[in-house]
Amino acid sequence: MPTFSSRPLNSSNINRSIKRNPALFGVPFVLLMVAASYGLTTFTQTRYDLHDQKIKQVTKEQELGLKNNRKKFDIREEYFRLSAHADEDWEPKRIQRPKGLPEWGVPPTEPPPKQS
Repeated sequence: MPTFSSRPLNSSNINRSIKRNPALFGVPFVLLMVAASYGLTTFTQTRYDLHDQKIKQVTKEQELGLKNNRKKFDIREEYFRLSAHADEDWEPKRIQRPKGLPEWGVPPTEPPPKQS
């Protein structure tokens, strides 16, 4: 059984030139992708700017309503609120230190004695 030939029957000049030089197709394609990316940045930036503008717009009535409903700040109230958290039930417990380690965690100056 004969094998198939690698040459197409109707080979055009474009097919032959691309087969010889693949950069003839690759370079323009990459340039098109880069140019499209830069071209679309203006559209996407406009989209995000409009979205930010929509969020940042607050009418005068809403602004006044926010100021009127605000709670007054009292330093004494904050102090008592924070000190109430400190009264939780907990008890400090000491952990057992490893042998040879002093009370405050300073390493010993002498090497430990050898055990025989």
